[in-house]
Amino acid sequence: MRALTISAHGDLSQLELRDGVPVPQLSSAHDVRVRVHAAALNRLDLWVLGGIPGVSITPPWVVGSDGAGTVEAVGSAVQNVRVGQRVIINPGVVDRACTCEYCRDGDQPLCLTYGVLGEHRPGTLAEFVVVPSENVEVIPDSISWAQAAAFPLATLTAWRMVSTRARVQEGDHVLIWGIGGGVALAALQICKALGATVWVTSGSDEKLARAQTLGADHIINHRSGDAGKQVRLATNKRGMDVVIDSVGEATWTQSLIALGKRGRLVTCGGTSGPMVQTDVRRMFWNQWTLMGSTMGSDSEFAAIAQQLRNGQLLPPVDSVFPLADGRAAYERLSSGEQFGKVVVDITQG
Repeated sequence: MRALTISAHGDLSQLELRDGVPVPQLSSAHDVRVRVHAAALNRLDLWVLGGIPGVSITPPWVVGSDGAGTVEAVGSAVQNVRVGQRVIINPGVVDRACTCEYCRDGDQPLCLTYGVLGEHRPGTLAEFVVVPSENVEVIPDSISWAQAAAFPLATLTAWRMVSTRARVQEGDHVLIWGIGGGVALAALQICKALGATVWVTSGSDEKLARAQTLGADHIINHRSGDAGKQVRLATNKRGMDVVIDSVGEATWTQSLIALGKRGRLVTCGGTSGPMVQTDVRRMFWNQWTLMGSTMGSDSEFAAIAQQLRNGQLLPPVDSVFPLADGRAAYERLSSGEQFGKVVVDITQG
């Protein structure tokens, strides 16, 4: 099969389109093989390319975490899907035999066997991928392949952050950093569906204007000054009920300035750096809750799949590249100029 691969960590020059990569085989009665029609890129794909401490690859390593396609083969024990159905793929995989406390609680992302396609297992930027049947959900013909591929990882991550962890509810004021990325855009849509008032930041006035068309109530260009102070001023020092921050070092202090009493800050990443500082006095005095979040559980994936089937939370797609131009897709993502998801059409080139 054809696949976008790497043989070593490094820069974009490591990406290589290969022919003749072995087609993955079913290794369990519960496996399904998906013929991938489209895959989408995430910030994670850039980290995998550059190298993540503790994560090793076996060349040629197939990259990519997000994908959508048709079921091409099923194991003898599979009951939830059949050959020919259109599906989206949950990138987070656990050993289905695991009986740890987290798996018993249905909190799969905390399991020690948990791994992500493209990072711990061969990925989706290939003509075929094999996953457990629990990792696919059926979607209707009305959803385009590009939107289907763009949906899973970002929406699942945002759903867990917004709904499960921060418990955003009607009337909350929520600040979302860096609108334009997949998780931030999904968080915006989820927060609006829950009845929250949403504030978004970007260094691009164009992105801020586009966010308003998606329902953002307040916009802040964080290049024009301290966004946290702007929030305090605009809210008469009340601040936010929830701050969603995946940037890390560069925004953490401003996020805490923006956070109001009893505020909840939830983070899923540190794109600007992992080390942050917190004045614990302000934390206990304001009775903040600072929490982390990553990916989502099987039940959360089922919940967002139902939203998609209902025609809700459709992700904006920035651009679509043929598989032969996979490196250009990576370049688009790494530029930071995208608004929405960068998608690769596996059926082209």
